[in-house]
Amino acid sequence: MHRSNLIAIIGGGSMRAPLGQARSLARSLLALALAMTLGGSAAVAPAIASVSSGAGVACADPAGTPASAKSRHGARVTDPNSLSAAEVASRERDFNRGAVAKGLGHVRSDGTLALAAAAPPAPIPVYVHEILSAAGAGDVPSSRITAQINVLNNAYAPSSFSFSVVGQDTTRNDSWYAAGPGSTAETQMKSALRQGGKNALNIYANNMGGGLLGWATFPSDYARKPKLDGVVVLNESLPGGNAAPYNLGDTATHEVGHWLGLYHTFQGGCNGGGDQVSDTPAEKSPAFGCPSGRDTCTSRKGGAGLDPITNFMDYSDDACMFEFTPGQSARMAAQWALYRS
Repeated sequence: MHRSNLIAIIGGGSMRAPLGQARSLARSLLALALAMTLGGSAAVAPAIASVSSGAGVACADPAGTPASAKSRHGARVTDPNSLSAAEVASRERDFNRGAVAKGLGHVRSDGTLALAAAAPPAPIPVYVHEILSAAGAGDVPSSRITAQINVLNNAYAPSSFSFSVVGQDTTRNDSWYAAGPGSTAETQMKSALRQGGKNALNIYANNMGGGLLGWATFPSDYARKPKLDGVVVLNESLPGGNAAPYNLGDTATHEVGHWLGLYHTFQGGCNGGGDQVSDTPAEKSPAFGCPSGRDTCTSRKGGAGLDPITNFMDYSDDACMFEFTPGQSARMAAQWALYRS
């Protein structure tokens, strides 16, 4: 996911601006307090230091792009696991068939899926895998890992998901420390470390390089590649890290959203079914910073509404994001019931 390196000041003009401003200020103060409590953070990740938003690397056009990866604006790598419109359609056909067969919903006359209420799962067991260099670079204090789980629980509480750490390990391996998506190192790392079944969230924290912040697998991928299931995040994106403005823990929030079956809010741009959720306004392109009042799909018949810049599945700065919609919550519950329960 490409996201801006610049912190934008939330301005007026958005219906949600007052709440966004309050949340942004509160989270900024929380980040400052956390940094003071920790007395500094772990060593600066080389990849972060080397990335600059004015380097002339264009951001990916969101139309038909990203599936489950996120990177800083101007990153040297492109979004891995990109989804074309055809790939989204294929995934949705499988989801719709499975959901109807399992009684999780029914198909409306217009062909869209109406989801029934699904029971929330028990606390999701979380295994945290901290990957260091052979020399020990990249260590994340336990206080920051605890803070990250707290961020996840706060973000997902309205959606009735909760998370509980049941295992944690630390590995020193230079190759895994810099592992990127689709690499041999990623396969080796996950094959050696992954624990639990399809309901277990495995989080890997490393220094992936290339400007990436993280990536994840979708629920429907588990049946084919169970060992690759999980979320990988940049170690400095955890709360108190120095990957500002992405150091309040919402890289993990975003990636877990993919792990629970959500697409980006701008999937498909202003056309088609977008992210397959009816209450997230269509969005032509990802939002960077926190551009209050942004509206990129004004040409859509009937209007789409202001861009969902405060949604966890956009590309906004961490301090700008604070919500999932009821439709996203219903989709996550149905995806969980079909693929992870």
